Amino acid sequence: MNREPFALHPTKTLLEHHGLKQVRAGFTTRLGGISREPYNEANYGLHVGDDPKHVITNRKHLAKTLDISLPHAVFAEQVHGGSVRKVDETDGARGAFSLDDAVPDVDGLYTRTKNLWLMSLYADCVPLYFFNREQTIVGIAHAGWKGTAANIGSEMVRMWEEWEGIPAEDIHVAIGPSIGKAAYEVDAKVISALKEVLPNGKEPWTQNAPGSFHLDLKEANAQLLEEAGIKRENIFISKACTYENEELFFSHRRDAGKTGRMMAYIGLFTARSDEGK
Repeated sequence: MNREPFALHPTKTLLEHHGLKQVRAGFTTRLGGISREPYNEANYGLHVGDDPKHVITNRKHLAKTLDISLPHAVFAEQVHGGSVRKVDETDGARGAFSLDDAVPDVDGLYTRTKNLWLMSLYADCVPLYFFNREQTIVGIAHAGWKGTAANIGSEMVRMWEEWEGIPAEDIHVAIGPSIGKAAYEVDAKVISALKEVLPNGKEPWTQNAPGSFHLDLKEANAQLLEEAGIKRENIFISKACTYENEELFFSHRRDAGKTGRMMAYIGLFTARSDEGK
């Protein structure tokens, strides 16, 4: 079984992906910001009703903690779909300070540009982090059940293969903190949508009552990625559940929709000593 890909930072404000030399990736917790209830403390979402000044302050504080530049961050609009777009240095700051200029109509971003940070927001949905074996390209995708049914992970793989010349067997994926199977109860409509895209015989859910199922959304994405050609040994799944750990995470379901958002990030990292070379 693959190891847990993320480790909690001593400050408890971040979970960081470990073992990568040229890629930096992680997932924030709800701790360490200035937002007030019900968005306390570190809400990074501008769309949830929080004071925008608090959100921008939280984002700036995170950028300082990570030693990155917020104007070099890029956010997708996140529409619960299956579209992915390539971004570069000309997209820097899109969505970082306003919802209005986020990259529209997509839930996935990828780049080959160093020190361009791909950002995505979560409160139960699944974050998918992509990087190749040589660590020269990175991507991030937001996969709720709708994005999973739209096969957004496979769309990222397809684009890398067709547009970037990267074979699926060279792609690694980390599946980040999200709602776990025990807490994620869905109806037959969701299961029906997933059956349309999942491989035959694969059922990452259990039925607990007529028309009611517990869905393992992380495993559903892993199965779809494997079907797209990713080696299972190159898929790393976090055990962290956003619903169960109220100390560290916001949860849209647990908090009845009135809550903040964590942020997933990934980028190709250039050490300061390498800059300008």
